[in-house]
Amino acid sequence: MNGIPLHETKIHGIITFPYSVYRGRIPEWIPSFPLHWHDDFELIYCADGQIQVTVWGKSYVLCAGDLVVLLPHAVHAIEQHGSDSGEYFNIMFHPSLFKGSEGDLCYDKYVLPFLNGEKTLDCFYPAASSFSQTITPCVHSMLKHRRESYTTSELMIKSNLFLLLHYINAQSTDAASDHKALQLSYSRLKNALYYVQKFYDHDITIQEAAGQCGFSESHFMKLFKEFTGMSFNAYLVNYRLELSAKQLAETELKVIDIMENCGFHNQSYFTRAFHRKYQMTPLMYRKKYR
Repeated sequence: MNGIPLHETKIHGIITFPYSVYRGRIPEWIPSFPLHWHDDFELIYCADGQIQVTVWGKSYVLCAGDLVVLLPHAVHAIEQHGSDSGEYFNIMFHPSLFKGSEGDLCYDKYVLPFLNGEKTLDCFYPAASSFSQTITPCVHSMLKHRRESYTTSELMIKSNLFLLLHYINAQSTDAASDHKALQLSYSRLKNALYYVQKFYDHDITIQEAAGQCGFSESHFMKLFKEFTGMSFNAYLVNYRLELSAKQLAETELKVIDIMENCGFHNQSYFTRAFHRKYQMTPLMYRKKYR
């Protein structure tokens, strides 16, 4: 079976207007949105309750009104915080929305620096922060008109996106040389994630994963923990559990077959690990999310 996609390549919105707003509830609709990245800018806005967002290995707890701004290619995940539930919105917009004719000076000056790593941005902004209060009217406007994004509100949406880009640029800073070097190392670590995606049902050693990235084992383990917020072995188990949950919800396969498909060889260990992550047994999970 296919693994869980890491590099999300789907078009959000339509080709001529790559913009979309998604509403989510954790854990009522989905238990989590696993580690991944994409080519779009993304804004995650917590509307109610609490959610946990992990970006480049660092976790943030979002309460109502808090938001996270993600630059393209940022590795991130959305999860339940403890036993809390939360409602949130994802606002996704592709950099090409800001591009006019060839040699567009505004695109080259205000968008490209984020894509090539020359500019960076803090990602977490509590509701009380000045940046959050500045852009929240734009956010609320886009949420209010999310159902007419491609019919009658395109100009309003696009004007809000340009205004949002202006504020993001004003908040950004030039990336230091050590930041660029770290991002390069993180890019190489994605090879280990791809390796897990391909061979999750095999026994994978740290030596093999480190070799995919060209790092020594010790350097790999240190960087991987910074990159994902967990050890490589913990990531591997978590990936297998996420895939198990997906198959439980979407297929008719027996639990024992799903367990083996996902790289688990001990049913007792699988059940304990699954319960520890989802606070329910595999059969209870299937009943809840089918």
